[in-house]
Amino acid sequence: QVQLVESGGGLVQAGGSLRLSCAASGSTLSMNTMAWYRQAPGKQCELVASISSGGNVYADSVKGRFTISRDNAESTVYLQMNSLKPEDTAVYYCGAGWNWITRSYNYWGQGTQVTVSS
Repeated sequence: QVQLVESGGGLVQAGGSLRLSCAASGSTLSMNTMAWYRQAPGKQCELVASISSGGNVYADSVKGRFTISRDNAESTVYLQMNSLKPEDTAVYYCGAGWNWITRSYNYWGQGTQVTVSS
């Protein structure tokens, strides 16, 4: 069993920056791919960025502004968010343990709120 805990969210003005962290604990099997998703009120959860040995993937809406990275132990994944826009406001979730059967992630964090004011 893996537990994921997100942190680093908060309130920031448009154009500002935040760095989100996702710390994994417990068994870290199947952690090659980790990802950040976000969900705004009334909207479906969407992929923001993912990181794996095969490369990184970004949503078009955040490309060039956000950067996903991982520490050496691969126990923590980060999302550096620059040039934030009000439309980035959402709860951000960390996912880990890609499952090819369900085509989703086995583990999810509780989420961290990001609010961007204009």
